[in-house]
Amino acid sequence: MPRPVGVTAIAVLLFLCAAYLGTLAAIMLAAPGAISMTLGEPLIHDLVLAGPYMFLLMAAIAALIAWGLLCMNNWARRAAIAAAFAGFVMLIPKVSAAAMDLQWSLVWSGLGIMVRMVVAWYLWQTPVAEQFKKPSRPT
Repeated sequence: MPRPVGVTAIAVLLFLCAAYLGTLAAIMLAAPGAISMTLGEPLIHDLVLAGPYMFLLMAAIAALIAWGLLCMNNWARRAAIAAAFAGFVMLIPKVSAAAMDLQWSLVWSGLGIMVRMVVAWYLWQTPVAEQFKKPSRPT
């Protein structure tokens, strides 16, 4: 059974996030202080305070989940849903703060919440989940 286009799109999105975080980490390790750690804040929120090694860890996790999605592993589907939900939860305070003053960050945070919920919703659907099940082997 071919891989659904939505799964491929989510995997590509995760690979792009991993590449972005990995690039930021490499720059921070090669030239400390050259760039601000807040550049990773839209993806890993307050975990940026842990430094470039957290960027590397999150990049590796995102790449692993993306690879698992491309291989149609059910654990990767569940991990992507969990990661999307965790990102959603971490964005709630930012959206609330931005809504109080009607800042432009409300648009970007709201968009982040929408993307994360679309990913979780899509991967949670029964037809998509059934495609992740391995065909049973004849005994």
